[in-house]
Amino acid sequence: MKASASVQPAYLIDASIYIFQAHFSPYIDYRDSHGEDLSALSGFIRFLLQFLRRENPAELAVAHDMSLFSGFRHGLCASYKSNRELPDANLAHQLKGCVQVCGLLGLPAFASRRFEADDIIGVISKRLRHAQPGKPINIISRDKDLAQLLVGKHDLLWDYQKNSKRGRTDIEDELGVSPEQIPDYLGLVGDAVDRISGVPGIGPVAARRLLQEWPTMEIIYENLTQVAELPLRGAAGLAQRLGTHRDKAELSKLLATIVVDVEDSAESFSLCDVGVLARQNLDLERLRSFLSEFAFTDADSAQLLNSAEALANRD
Repeated sequence: MKASASVQPAYLIDASIYIFQAHFSPYIDYRDSHGEDLSALSGFIRFLLQFLRRENPAELAVAHDMSLFSGFRHGLCASYKSNRELPDANLAHQLKGCVQVCGLLGLPAFASRRFEADDIIGVISKRLRHAQPGKPINIISRDKDLAQLLVGKHDLLWDYQKNSKRGRTDIEDELGVSPEQIPDYLGLVGDAVDRISGVPGIGPVAARRLLQEWPTMEIIYENLTQVAELPLRGAAGLAQRLGTHRDKAELSKLLATIVVDVEDSAESFSLCDVGVLARQNLDLERLRSFLSEFAFTDADSAQLLNSAEALANRD
């Protein structure tokens, strides 16, 4: 079955992007009725309601990050994302609410203490492709690492706030490597944001040249003696650095590779039937109770319930 741009896509939402965007934004300041910060939860709910109103998706999933310092990558590398901080009590409370509210809005949501949101999206996207070949997948995130999951020609990585949609060719033009090569690329150059070291002294230009010659890091190492012969400035030193820091390169690629195969009954996302991704009815009464439980102000509650009711009536 050929992919068709006219087929409605499935949407996979990277929740943390929009939760923390609201939490840290200097332009967003929502408070509960006790004066406590509620920006992350309130901002996330508003994002979801706006997204549902604009896109009216039939199939989607929301992936949450709950694995900070407990995920399998931290077991592989102690410095991985070591620049992050655990949420304080207030934010932790809001994060739990962000997971809960998805169900009230009729949205399937998944979280894990072992796997990151990227992995949840990776596993679900693979299951979708197997069950519905050719169906476009829109990944709602601004995280470039997720571009490695753009398999189909109509798949998109969508930075929703900027309304920037990038497909396979856009990623190739931007990074100079294919989406499939992103783990190899990051294995070589590293990723300062996630504290992935890469190979010291190898930058984007050299990494792109290596991956143009040999498509994966494994094949680069199979041809390490030929690296010094590349028509590239400093090629001899490049070969030496690759040889000296092979362990770092291989670990960095592993850390940067999104998991797409998980079979673990303890992980709800890993064996979910794609039918679970069908959007359900919004539950206005439970949403009303939820907003009261989290002490939303009367004005904010009324605004959110009005938006939710308009959605429910349209559906």
